Amino acid sequence: MKFRALFFSAVAALGLTATPLAMASSHREAPGISEDPAADNTDVWAWVEPKTHDKLYIVASWIPFEEPSGGPNFHKFSDNVLYEIHIVRGVANLDDAVTFQIKFKSTPFPVVDPADLTKPLGGGKEFFSQIAGSQQTYTLVRVEKGVQTVIVADVPVAPPNIGPRTNKIAYKIDKYDNAFAASFIKEGTDKIKVWAGPRDDGFYIDLARIFDLANILEGKATDSLSGFNTHAIAIEIPTALLTGTGVAPKEGGSDAQTLGIWASSARRKVQILRGNGNDQLAGPWQQVSRVGLPLINEVVIGLQDKDRYNRTTPKTDVANFAGYFLTPVLVRDAEAVGIYTALGVPKDTVETFKKDRLDIVDAINLKALPGHNIPLTSTGDVLRVDIGIDSGFPNGRPLIAGAKPNQEQADVTDVLLSLVLTKKLSGLSDGANSNDKNFLPVFPYLALPWEGFSEGHGKAAP
Repeated sequence: MKFRALFFSAVAALGLTATPLAMASSHREAPGISEDPAADNTDVWAWVEPKTHDKLYIVASWIPFEEPSGGPNFHKFSDNVLYEIHIVRGVANLDDAVTFQIKFKSTPFPVVDPADLTKPLGGGKEFFSQIAGSQQTYTLVRVEKGVQTVIVADVPVAPPNIGPRTNKIAYKIDKYDNAFAASFIKEGTDKIKVWAGPRDDGFYIDLARIFDLANILEGKATDSLSGFNTHAIAIEIPTALLTGTGVAPKEGGSDAQTLGIWASSARRKVQILRGNGNDQLAGPWQQVSRVGLPLINEVVIGLQDKDRYNRTTPKTDVANFAGYFLTPVLVRDAEAVGIYTALGVPKDTVETFKKDRLDIVDAINLKALPGHNIPLTSTGDVLRVDIGIDSGFPNGRPLIAGAKPNQEQADVTDVLLSLVLTKKLSGLSDGANSNDKNFLPVFPYLALPWEGFSEGHGKAAP
């Protein structure tokens, strides 16, 4: 019972304060990271190939609310951010067994004389970035037991979906379609496949009503992320590489074959702005953002600790944030703004939602699945995936197998809202129940990015 005591002592120690309701999987969820969109984790999806369980798919996304027409400097991964996907093996602890590190590099623009009209296009003296000649590439490295293995190196990032003239002149294609986007899939070492670039933001939620102090009982539900893009990294990994034995997982559920998956971003601790464009970055990497399970930092962690949460790792979650799990601030906020009163929930019932919420921990730790007994001390913000059985949230988070092609396997917003606010896994909904595009049935799974020329958020000019 040592863990339980630690939970309750943390509750007493934390000076919890009420916060506004915040619901996006991880979009601008903390004050600090809202000022650094290129490093802002938005979502993580992960699941095994149904039936065969021979491959693990991970799709991690960054950069929220990308306006498709937002040029001339369209959104991209930052060359100065270390993007990482972390995989925990087993349930004894939350230390990384395997880490995938992704670093990006953009071709620098040479210094040219803009008045020299004899020179060809290129070099950055153009108004249009897509004909300036710069190409962003990335390198993917697997780190396991201190050994670094390069999976792919200097692979091109898929470009933004700007419009038909860009397709013809800059990209030399007829149409920005699935075939073009798929040409950026690269298979590297150990048959690991990877893809990186812009995609449709696959998360759907009604932010407009929720951020009006959870005003979900009035107005009409909308998908507030409709028409926005994000930047994604998708990886396909043979599961034999992740079991620790070198062989494929055995059929059936077990803690030993359960992985914990989360993604993060880090920047160098020291940045010196020199004023001439040659800024200096130095020091060790400092994590500035992370996401594992959807909505943990948004729904569970209070505003005062959201930045600290982004700068720590899952293995410290019990010590740092236990009180938030047992006494969720969302319940008190919902009560304060009248949600329970409007729904006719008795006050005595509401009181049972405010404390001793080990049911939240049990859901995170897959207690309902046979063969699972994850220690409470190993609780943390990781997306658990048992690779010996088919995935289904909260055992993984599949982008496939939804009831409709534009729905992921589970509406995680509704599940988490219902769990935290009512101790059930269903019953509450924000009203945004499907994505604005169909997910793909094949790698990299997220839909194509919206086109800037014809699908931006601007309105017709009067």
